[in-house]
This record gives sequence, structure tokens and C-alpha cells, in this order.
Amino acid sequence: MKTRWIRYPGLGAVTALAVTALSACGGSGADPVRHTDGAPVVGVDYPRSDSDFWNAYIKYNPGFAKQLGLELRTTRSQNDVAQLAANVQTFIIQGVKGVAMAPQDTAVIAPTLRQLAAQKIPVVTLDTRPDRGAVYMVVRADNRAYGEKACRFLGAKLGGKGKVVMLEGDLASINGRDRTEGFNACMKKNYPKIKVFGEATNWDGAVAAQKLQTDLTAHPDIKGVYMQASVALSGTLHVLNQQRLLVGPKDRRHVFVVSNDGTPRELKYIAEGKIDATVSQPADLYAKYALSYLKAAIEGKTFKPGRTDHDSRIVEVRHGVLEDQLSAPLVTADGASYGRVPSLKSDDTSLWGNNLG
Repeated sequence: MKTRWIRYPGLGAVTALAVTALSACGGSGADPVRHTDGAPVVGVDYPRSDSDFWNAYIKYNPGFAKQLGLELRTTRSQNDVAQLAANVQTFIIQGVKGVAMAPQDTAVIAPTLRQLAAQKIPVVTLDTRPDRGAVYMVVRADNRAYGEKACRFLGAKLGGKGKVVMLEGDLASINGRDRTEGFNACMKKNYPKIKVFGEATNWDGAVAAQKLQTDLTAHPDIKGVYMQASVALSGTLHVLNQQRLLVGPKDRRHVFVVSNDGTPRELKYIAEGKIDATVSQPADLYAKYALSYLKAAIEGKTFKPGRTDHDSRIVEVRHGVLEDQLSAPLVTADGASYGRVPSLKSDDTSLWGNNLG
């Protein structure tokens, strides 16, 4: 089959296979979608709204949809896969031409994906990648690298020895598994004298705080915390403050904290010395490129592995499933390298957390 180059606004020049256009057939129902000036209508499910990260992602969508000439229909599944399945039914009835979603339980979403495929409605998943089932594109950063960057930072700060707590996400999610595996593998290989206490939290800040409190009580010499999501930020700081450990990085009692998301609050706390680092997960680019790929799907374009013009690489993560792995830098107070991992300073203007209006 002949390969050609397609230039797509916002995605730049990427290789594409010459294929027939995707047909997105609209469902019939009592509440059909009305198109504005012929703009394609797409559905976006917001997975949760209990963190600064997800609220930022929600905020970005309308503006990027307008830029791309798309009309939005939105639902909220609130971390409930059954609600997500019901929301997809609503989208089908409304006749949307594509769906963007971020299933939080990636193990059980396959039946919903099959239903959308049967209706010839392309799907882009962002932030997460389904364990099974076909999607047009996954828009995500390398989550194993998240765990490795946190490991490298803490390993360098602790001088390769000591005790740390990893507040895991939900291991039913590929993100929780990838971040956990990346962190543990890095510690085992590079810092074998660091003891890791892994605590499953199900992305729940209260659970994370309770488990951190228990670990600190049993092991008061813990010197590092890796939070796999900023949902644990408030509870972590509260526990450290209760234990009289919320002190500056030059104080010998200081516990080094690495977060994950890159929200404005995290960047502020890094500058203030309350936490030490984060991995900036690109909430803005998740919205931008999820919608960009939906538009590309509606227009019948396809992609194959390779570099993009937006500092990312498309990789084939399993047969027929492509993932655009976006950049997610380590962020620190000084912008130095830790364990050979470069970082950006917390006030860097390229970070989405410094540009959220």
C-alpha cells in the first residue's frame, strides 16, 4: 500500500496510510444533535472533577473544540465505568461523530469500545489506554517514565539509601500499574538500598493520607514520598504538618515529596519549598490532541509510528493500537538534573500550570 504524508493543523506532517475514510454513522433517538454551521459533533466524557488536574482538563476543551471547528457534547462519568457506558449510550443516541474518553478502570472498558466500533464511531482515549479493545488513537504520556523520574529524583536526594512511601493510584488502571512498575523497577536497579512502601490508594486523597500516616508512625525515618497523582497533595501535606515534618528542604527533618500532574498549586508549593518536585502531565495537550485526532478520524486520516512536530512520538503499544506519547517533564525548584533526568524550574513559562487562565 502506498504511503503518503498528510499535514494536519495542530499535528503537523505525519505519515499516514492511504485508506478509505472512516464513516461515523449517527444514531437515531429522541434528542438528535443539531449541527452549528455544519460543524462535526463529538462527545467528550469527563472522567472526574475532584482534582485540579481534571478541572483544568475540563476547562481547556471548549476552546480547543472551537479552534478545531468541532461542536462538543459532554458527559461526566465520575470514575464510574457503568456511568461511562451509560454516557456512551447517550452519545450514540445523539449521533456524535466521535468520542473522547479517559476510562479510569482500563480493564473493563472493552465492551463499550466494541459497541462504539459497531456504530462506526471512532474513539480517542486520553490519559489512559484500555487493556483491550480498539481505539483510533491513545493520547497519553509515558506513565512508566513518570515513575522512573520520581525514582531518580528521590534516589538522588536520599543519596541512594533510606525509606520512601509510594502512594499508588488504582492498579485497575494502566496508569497506576505503569507508574508503580516504573518506580519499582528503577529503585530495584539503581537504588537497591532504598526501601519502598507501596500503598494502593484508588486515586483517593483521604485513603492516601491515612496510609501515609500509618507508615510514618511505624517508620518515622521515612524520608521520601511519591504521590502518583495530585489528588493526594492536600492530605500528604496535612499529615506531614501534623508530624512536624513540613519543613524546608534544608532542615534535617525534611521529607522529600514528588507529586504528579503539574497543577498551579503544585508549582506554587515547589517554589515555596513545601514539596520538591512534580511530573507535569499535560492537561492542555490532552484536550488539544484528543480533539485533533477525533477530527482527523472523522476526516478519514490514519497514522503510523514515528515522530510528530509537537515533541512527541507515536508508538504502537499493541497490534493496531497507536499511542501519541506527549512530553511530561520533571519539575523542580532549581531546574537541575537528577539521576541524569533533566528538569524544568517551577516558574518555567512553558508549563501549562503557569498558563492556566
